[in-house]
Amino acid sequence: MTNAEQPLLSVAGVTVRFGGLVALSDVSLEVAPRTVVGVIGPNGAGKTTLFNVVCGFVRPKQGTLSWRGTTLRNHRPDQLANLGIARTLQGLGLFAGLSVLHNVMAGADRTAKSGLAASVLGSRGAARGERDLRAKAMTALATLGIADTAHRYPGELPYGVQKRAALARALAAEPELLLLDEPASGLSEQDMAELVTHLRTLREDMAIMLVEHHVDLVMRVCDRVVVLNFGEVIAEGDPAKVRNDPLVTEAYLGDPARERDSA
Repeated sequence: MTNAEQPLLSVAGVTVRFGGLVALSDVSLEVAPRTVVGVIGPNGAGKTTLFNVVCGFVRPKQGTLSWRGTTLRNHRPDQLANLGIARTLQGLGLFAGLSVLHNVMAGADRTAKSGLAASVLGSRGAARGERDLRAKAMTALATLGIADTAHRYPGELPYGVQKRAALARALAAEPELLLLDEPASGLSEQDMAELVTHLRTLREDMAIMLVEHHVDLVMRVCDRVVVLNFGEVIAEGDPAKVRNDPLVTEAYLGDPARERDSA
């Protein structure tokens, strides 16, 4: 592997235990620049736990995480932006009392010299910072085709548009790696088709790791797929390889009585 191909994110041998329950067991994966890696698996497979480990919400009992070849030691969610990582969560997390524009400006705030609060309140020296924030936010909204919603409030918009606003907030930080937790949850078929188009476009500028229940979406947008079951990696590879793996079929269509919630 050449230096240009070195992964941005490496997860190596991660194990997580909650009491006597093993939620993840020796899980490894890599996310290379400008690729989309999907993590799938049946309910209770450990997908959410893995996402939370990468985001810094959960500390692994064993294993390491590395960013650009440097080991992450006890990193926290609030440190991700400065590393060049942005994330969305299952919930929208939008501020109901702020316009869509100001919600997205909150995502761009890490790259500005003045904070969002200073920009909104008009503090001294914030004018240039506010212009930069607005420009980044409007670019993100335009990328997702919802620039016309900038001055509306989240509660006025359909759920699918709110999801795009939440995604735009992450994009406004101009990340190298975008972490998406269930980006298709609650979306209509049309919204999901548009999400596929947007993800394919975004991968030209950044890497994406997504955790998703909608297997069809994962197979359509991902370069590599990692399949978890009972906290273990049971398959990994390109979508065609994973789709035809008998262990994956068994995991999704096997005996429901065996399932347990480890996520």
